[in-house]
Amino acid sequence: MISSNDLPQPTRGLDLSKLSRTLLRWSSRILVITVWVSAFLFGFYILAFYAAALYQGDMQRWNGVLPRLYESKTATATTGIGLHFAAGGIILILGSIQLLDSVRIRFPALHRWVGRLYIGACLLAAVGGLVFIALKGTIGGPVMSIGFGLYGLLMGWSALETYRHAIQRQLEQHRIWALRLYALAIGSWLYRMDYGFWLLLTDGLGHTRTFSGPFDQVMAFFFYIPNLLVVEAVSRAGAYRASTTLRLLTSSLLLLATVFLGVGTYYFTRYYWGPAILTWLGAA
Repeated sequence: MISSNDLPQPTRGLDLSKLSRTLLRWSSRILVITVWVSAFLFGFYILAFYAAALYQGDMQRWNGVLPRLYESKTATATTGIGLHFAAGGIILILGSIQLLDSVRIRFPALHRWVGRLYIGACLLAAVGGLVFIALKGTIGGPVMSIGFGLYGLLMGWSALETYRHAIQRQLEQHRIWALRLYALAIGSWLYRMDYGFWLLLTDGLGHTRTFSGPFDQVMAFFFYIPNLLVVEAVSRAGAYRASTTLRLLTSSLLLLATVFLGVGTYYFTRYYWGPAILTWLGAA
């Protein structure tokens, strides 16, 4: 007779493995929802602030965000950065829509057409920013120009790879490149959020008005490189053979990022994005 003690017993390792998969799945979903809401709001803010300034003929308002964005004597550079901002607002909104599985699965034709517009806007944003840097440089000098220039090149490359894998029906590679592209697309949003927290917590330590201080030089790269690292970590942690430890560490990282973005979204929406959007809608 075989007793219950002779049967294979579930191990703690298997339970922990299942828990790690569940945590990774839900932490990913929560982060995606937070990013979706925040990026969507920021996309509307970009369109409201910069488009409203252009419509009202008050281009000097651009310089309140970053000095020397608008100068009447550099029309080509201004056109480039204007194209960058306009496309940037569009890609944040469209990219957020592309993240929705319900749209991709239930409305594949819409997903494809929105995807084409999204890729086109990403390329315009990349080209517009690169034109501005090539003709005028950046206020922060060579380090900022290199960091922002690399950002533009990576966005253009990711957009082309996302499209290439889509038309070749290499769906897994398409998904990964689409995530990389979105991680880059939200860089401008994270740039402002990082600065907002830094100024609030440190009173601007390492930041100068010319954006050439130690913190500014780190931020020339920090607003997009960690995003790409998170995508790579999530892609690898989601693999079937990823270790339990890697999945738990990744889940912790995603939850921390969610808290950071949630607090930042509340703060910026209440004091900056929300008032600008409401003013734009009221004037429309």
